[in-house]
Amino acid sequence: MSIKQGGDDLEDDFVLDDIVALSEEEDEIEDEAFFSDAPEDAVQPQDEEHLDAKDEPEPSPIIDEATVAKKRKRREKEKERRAKKRKLTEEAGGDVVHCTIAARSPSALSDFLCSMQTKTFSKLSAIELGDMRIPETSIADTTAWTGPRTLDHLVEFIVTVLPTLKTRLAQKSRHNGSPTVLFVAGAALRVADITRVLKDKRLRGEKGGEVAKLFAKHFKLAEHVTYLKQTKVGSAVGTPGRIGKLLCETDALTVSALTHIILDATFVDPKNRSLFDIPETRDEVFKTVLGGPQVLKAIQDGKIQVVLF
Repeated sequence: MSIKQGGDDLEDDFVLDDIVALSEEEDEIEDEAFFSDAPEDAVQPQDEEHLDAKDEPEPSPIIDEATVAKKRKRREKEKERRAKKRKLTEEAGGDVVHCTIAARSPSALSDFLCSMQTKTFSKLSAIELGDMRIPETSIADTTAWTGPRTLDHLVEFIVTVLPTLKTRLAQKSRHNGSPTVLFVAGAALRVADITRVLKDKRLRGEKGGEVAKLFAKHFKLAEHVTYLKQTKVGSAVGTPGRIGKLLCETDALTVSALTHIILDATFVDPKNRSLFDIPETRDEVFKTVLGGPQVLKAIQDGKIQVVLF
């Protein structure tokens, strides 16, 4: 019987099922144990006539359904443990250090954002960095907020600390693709969670615009361009990469009605990284979102306020 070489019969997205994957894992473990523990002369070629039943190799154990189910259950418990850890972090207000940063005064936040800009634009001179600095007058003072900076309290945070934004969100948008607020988050899943919160009628009322969900996963740039050009948007939530592309490479997302940019600064991922801790994400924030020519000018002119949540 001939054996066909190559993998042409497999589909591109072929994935081993649990039983096959586990069986191969067991085989690898057994092979390693055999070659590491057996002495060099333990296995010698013999004539078939000298082999009897007791010398025949034992068949590999079969992985039964109970074993597969046990390993699957172990993986599910590990996922639950990680999810619980993320929830506890969220309920506690994120990492203490990041929460403390977001709660600082506008002056201190201006210095903090400048230090992040320095990391992004490491080759610029002090004078050039000074020209890009976000002034404290353009940073919202949120020091009066003493509650947790979590999504469970986001609506209350906006109502209490940003009353002007709350009023504008309840008004109908005049132009397509012109949000009142941009909410910048580090990951697609986080964007989806924030989007659900901003759809709360305590913010949108009955006339408020749509809440745009902007991230690259599952959505092509052209799809977002078409959507924004056809939709009156009150809020736009997205990752810095996708928001930056829409601002700098298209005319679909405009800043004509933009009054606030909220940075998701307190939230940390399972690796305890915030929006500013991942170099690529931080660079996109300062190069294409806050650093875009139209946005930066509007911020420095006092037309847009930067908020750290």
